[in-house]
Amino acid sequence: MPMNDLILSDLILTEAREVRDRVETELAQVDIPGELVVTGPASMPGVLTRGDTDLHLRVDVALFQTAVERLRAIYTPASLQSWAPTLAVFDVPSTRSTGLAVTPVASPHDQRFTLAWTRLRAEPDLLREYNTLKSQHYTSDVYEECKSAFFDRIAR
Repeated sequence: MPMNDLILSDLILTEAREVRDRVETELAQVDIPGELVVTGPASMPGVLTRGDTDLHLRVDVALFQTAVERLRAIYTPASLQSWAPTLAVFDVPSTRSTGLAVTPVASPHDQRFTLAWTRLRAEPDLLREYNTLKSQHYTSDVYEECKSAFFDRIAR
């Protein structure tokens, strides 16, 4: 099972929480509303990761566009191909690669992020499956497709 440049999330959990706290302060300084959480591998122990931090800003649907516009003033838009009416993504300057996904609460993207990682925390078999998928396909051309299919399946 090749690990490539993957590490266990346990090594970055504290750092990810510190990044979340710093970003939460930055958002408050420019009055960007919402609940900011760590998501992805850095949100729980035992997950294979490349060492990045994924943040998820959950905002009231009525404030989504305002939050996105204010975020454009402080962070660089990222993954533009992923943007949708209920998803915006930004790069956050940090010592590790850090991304910030913004979704309206209860939107399909919000539910996908929230449900998938809730299930991975609660279901060890799913976590093993995810780690196997990641270790086997991480450097392949099909990795993103396989990962997306996995999350589509478990976030239903």
